[in-house]
This record gives sequence, C-alpha cells and structure tokens, in this order.
Amino acid sequence: MLLAEFSLFLLSLACLSDGVAAQRPYDPRLVGTWTTKSGKVLTGSGFYDPVKDRFNEPSHTGISYSFTIDGFYEEAHYRAMANPTQPNCARGMMQFQHGKYEIAANGSLILTPFGSDGRQLVSNRCAGPNAYYSRYIQEELFERYEVLKDPYSGVERLNLYQFDGTPVHPMYLASRQPQMLPTETLNPIDTSSSKGKGKGKRDGSVLERREQEGAGLGVDFESLLNKNASVDTEGDNNQSGMDTLWWVGVFMTAVGGLVLIYK
Repeated sequence: MLLAEFSLFLLSLACLSDGVAAQRPYDPRLVGTWTTKSGKVLTGSGFYDPVKDRFNEPSHTGISYSFTIDGFYEEAHYRAMANPTQPNCARGMMQFQHGKYEIAANGSLILTPFGSDGRQLVSNRCAGPNAYYSRYIQEELFERYEVLKDPYSGVERLNLYQFDGTPVHPMYLASRQPQMLPTETLNPIDTSSSKGKGKGKRDGSVLERREQEGAGLGVDFESLLNKNASVDTEGDNNQSGMDTLWWVGVFMTAVGGLVLIYK
C-alpha cells in the first residue's frame, strides 16, 4: 500500500515538472518594437487604423513585430512581390495581425492571433482596378529566435527563424516600449441578428465607434501600389458573381428545354 502511494506521489511530481517545463517565462530581451532595415514599417496605429478599418501605406516595404512582457504581440507586413515574366506587374501586399505568443520549452516562438482582427490587402496594378481586402488569420511558428547586438550598427537585432529554419529578414530594435494597438480583440464579429434581439451592449468598443462613423470594411484606405484601385471586400463580390452564374445556368437550361420540345 505504501509503495503504491509513493509511486503515485512520484508520478504526480513528474507530471507537475512536465507542465512547468512546457511553459517558459517571457524573455525581457524580446520586449519592444522591431523593424527591418528601412525602419519605415512599424506596428501600431500608424500602420493599421482599427477604427476606420484602413491601412496606411508606408514609404518603403518592410516588416515589424512588437512583443510585450506579458505575452502579447503585433505584426505589420508591407511587401512587394516581383513578377519575373512581367516586371511592370509587381504585386503588393499589406498584412496586420495581433494576439498572444508563447515561448515553448524547446525555444520555439508560437504566435496565435485574435481571429477576427487580422487584415490583408493585395493589389496588382496589371490585374485590374480592384484591390482585394479581406480578413486574415495565420498562426505562426518560429523554430527559434536570437537577440544580439549587431556588430556593424551596434543596435540590438532580432533574428527569427521560420518553422523549417529559414531565416527571416533581420529586425532592429526601434523602441524598447512596444508600439502597439490595444492588446484585445478590436473588431469582434457580431453573430446576433441585425434587429438586436438579445444583443449585448458594446458602448466604447472599437467596432461600435467604427459603425457610428459609417466606415465599412475597406471603404476608406490608401491602396497599395495602385493609388486608383478600388476595393473588393471578401464575400460581397464573390456572392454577386455566384448569383450571376446561377441565373446564366437557369437561362441555358430553359433554352435547352425549349429546343428539345420543338425539335
């Protein structure tokens, strides 16, 4: 009996130690706002405005990450993607996400975004006048990270390595105080009825202010790489296209039936 109780005690200690080992404390060296060499892309309201739901296009491409000491992060991406077959038809993309991060026991960095807040804007000047603006969610796993002093600039540098070990462009410390939007869900998805039956009050929320100002998804923004582009918001245009195809199918079916009758 005593042997069984002692074995159970040892098993409990082992489980406890495993649980503690699975979580590492946050690294104070990681805290702050980091940006690539251009220094023009920074997280915060200067990149994405959640009230107006719009991107503000930086003067140069780049990426930026911010981390807090209590486990929150934010990221901003502004990329230009070349087209080798049509050099004049480069695509541009802007992305915003924020959420929570954790440092795993093996040293990897796991980023879990708030599901309803992520945004992506894609523009192609040769594909037509419309830019595509949609919600975006993508969890990220970095195999490892390094924080060190850059030997050339003397500035602290953050090296991130993707899940397969591929290095990300090095980022440099822009501010030890993280420049971030509020660390909470800013634009929650309202699943209640439009009449408000049983609808909770949302006084002061970002979504409520945005609705009061009449700013719809992607209506007011600076278009990436194509200043004259309008916006296709996710869902609306796809639905209208499907409706058109449905009516075309109905028409063709009716014509086919008439041909068979009078043949």
